[in-house]
Amino acid sequence: MVFLEFEKPLESLYEQLEKIKQVGEQGVIDVSDMIKELENKIKTQRKEIYSNLTGWQKVQLSRHPERPYTLYYINQMCKKFVELHGDRYFKDDKAIVGGLANLDGQSVVFIGHQKGADTKDRQYRNFGMANPEGYRKALRLMKLAERFNYPVICLIDTPGAFPGLEAEERGQAEAIARNLFEMAQLRVPIVCVVIGEGASGGAIGIGLGDKVFMLENTWYSVISPESCSSILWRSWDYKEQAAEALKLTADHMYKFGLIDGIIKEPLGGAHALPGEMAKILKKHIKKELVELVGMDPDVRIEKRIKKYSKMGQYAKKPKTKSDTVSTKVK
Repeated sequence: MVFLEFEKPLESLYEQLEKIKQVGEQGVIDVSDMIKELENKIKTQRKEIYSNLTGWQKVQLSRHPERPYTLYYINQMCKKFVELHGDRYFKDDKAIVGGLANLDGQSVVFIGHQKGADTKDRQYRNFGMANPEGYRKALRLMKLAERFNYPVICLIDTPGAFPGLEAEERGQAEAIARNLFEMAQLRVPIVCVVIGEGASGGAIGIGLGDKVFMLENTWYSVISPESCSSILWRSWDYKEQAAEALKLTADHMYKFGLIDGIIKEPLGGAHALPGEMAKILKKHIKKELVELVGMDPDVRIEKRIKKYSKMGQYAKKPKTKSDTVSTKVK
């Protein structure tokens, strides 16, 4: 097991539990009572730790190396998944995966970021940072879904779109903007779920939907705490303060009206019981699809556009005498 910094009190308890279990396996003494007592201590300690997590601690949990990624959820939730590759312009981006799937009899198209399970795989997947061809592949799959009237499910988990020079040369900003334009008008239901990190345009590039949800221990922001800290304080040392100031947790996003709900995770995070988390996510997605699939496409698109039009705050500047004079002069 991998323990994060704030989980250190649990590490010693797990070490004690492992040693006692080893003694019990030798069959010298009965340690069942000691095991039960330690398990209760661990349960109590976990509740205390996870009941009041800070923004930075939730960022750490969203990046946990054992946290399940897109392909894990797809394979757990669907009996059959056929991955599709390439954007038909440049190449296949391994940071974004997608394809056709059968979700308990409902044909759907899954699209999501894939970080990689180990160091070699993370390099292969570019750590979940997509290039323009990744977003163009996603758009191709969305258009395929529209053609066959399949709902689109997007799973978001990225530290951001790839910031390399070659990505800018191939039109990173245009690819993300095009996706937003097309997703706003897509005639099939779109359900988006932030399953890990939701950073900047890299996340929003597949994040516009009829319903947008976040898992409990995830974050969604225009910038990461580290990058924010380096800009404001010229150092990464203030990332914890930046995380609090950015108000990037699921609770904040829901309070601001930027997402439609929060999906609870098992105690200890999604990585603690990944199979259970997959079941919870599947149940939630199926519930949302029942409502969205039965809706008229024109009504659904209108609601989608109104939803995003209401986001944010603005104020109209009252007209002054000088404004009137300048208008007449022109």
